[in-house]
Amino acid sequence: MPSSLIGVLQRHRKDTDSTCPEPSHLTCLADVLGRIPDPRRVRGRRYRLGSLLALCMVAVLGGATSLAAIARFAADTDSDLREQLGLTSSTPNASTLGRLLARLDGDALDDAVGTWLARYAADPADEPGDTLVGLAVDGKTVRGSRTDGQAVHLLAAALHACQTVIAQRQIAAKSNEIPAFAPLLDRIDLRGVVVTADAMHTQRAHAEHVITAGGHYLLVVKGNQKKLRRQLRRLPWKQIPLQARTTGAGHGRREVRRLKVCTVRPGLLFPARRPGHGDQTPPHQPQDRQGRDEDRLRGHQPPARTGQPDATRRTRPESLVG
Repeated sequence: MPSSLIGVLQRHRKDTDSTCPEPSHLTCLADVLGRIPDPRRVRGRRYRLGSLLALCMVAVLGGATSLAAIARFAADTDSDLREQLGLTSSTPNASTLGRLLARLDGDALDDAVGTWLARYAADPADEPGDTLVGLAVDGKTVRGSRTDGQAVHLLAAALHACQTVIAQRQIAAKSNEIPAFAPLLDRIDLRGVVVTADAMHTQRAHAEHVITAGGHYLLVVKGNQKKLRRQLRRLPWKQIPLQARTTGAGHGRREVRRLKVCTVRPGLLFPARRPGHGDQTPPHQPQDRQGRDEDRLRGHQPPARTGQPDATRRTRPESLVG
């Protein structure tokens, strides 16, 4: 496994909206990156950590494909950009950058970049009105990172509205996503957030973690929760009005999704306690996929109304009473 993912970043650079951040943002980016634990010895440091990391990011987005190219980018760029990055006296060489990147804590870097990105995304706690913000947790293998039969696998949290990744963790394989779920969300304020994930993360511990942090959840119930799925299928779905129906095609199949929402009485085999709200049970949303019913479980109940459901309205406590 190579120590650098510059080649992978280069293959995805064409999908970015711009070649580098706005100059006015570079100073705060360097400050955020500067909070990462510095692996270098105090004696002999010539450059701030945040300045070096911001330089690497801007250079790669600007077309650099190697450590030598990043060093050339730093030497050849205009003085205004170097000043924004905090490189006023001189520029680093390739060996300096290589030693730093090889010793850097990758998870700490992910946290810092996610924090910086989150500052330019909507903060659910500060949004006016009664809106909820969707946050998708999913694991993917990084395209183009496979070498010697091994590939980089990441578990990431991305905002629904803008697809911005605000947290991620590298894991050994897809089977290791479950223990990485809670650490991934620990640094995110989940108030006003609906966490969505696939059936792998329909775990009692995951739901309790989200609820304790003040968030909501929308999880898929499949065969990994046999008793819960059996309990959900016994609910009187035929008596519950249809809220929405969508059709689509993808991955070589046609999908029909039907949305129904209801509140169930206490006794559901899944966590539903909300701090300050007592014992409450989450509603359920079954949907048809390829002609078969699937049950979706969400940790909040929207106000009952006719027509198309609005999943962005914040739930009031009284609407959760079963």
